[in-house]
Amino acid sequence: MINMSEIESLKSENQTLRNYISLVLAEIELIQRVSEIKQNFVNSSDSERIITPILERISKIKSEKLSLEEKIHLHNLDY
Repeated sequence: MINMSEIESLKSENQTLRNYISLVLAEIELIQRVSEIKQNFVNSSDSERIITPILERISKIKSEKLSLEEKIHLHNLDY
């Protein structure tokens, strides 16, 4: 039988996984957006101005993902 502390632990892990998935999806979307901007603004200084904050956000997402990976031990998986 599962006790309350195990249930709370599972809830916490579930929420962490949901947060991780959200970050992965956000990262994919932003990377696609950067690619689209680069295609639409070829050789334009505007593209760098637009892309820079997006790249900064992608960097923050990667850092947040790494933190969650360590928390839920995703970095130890061997494939």
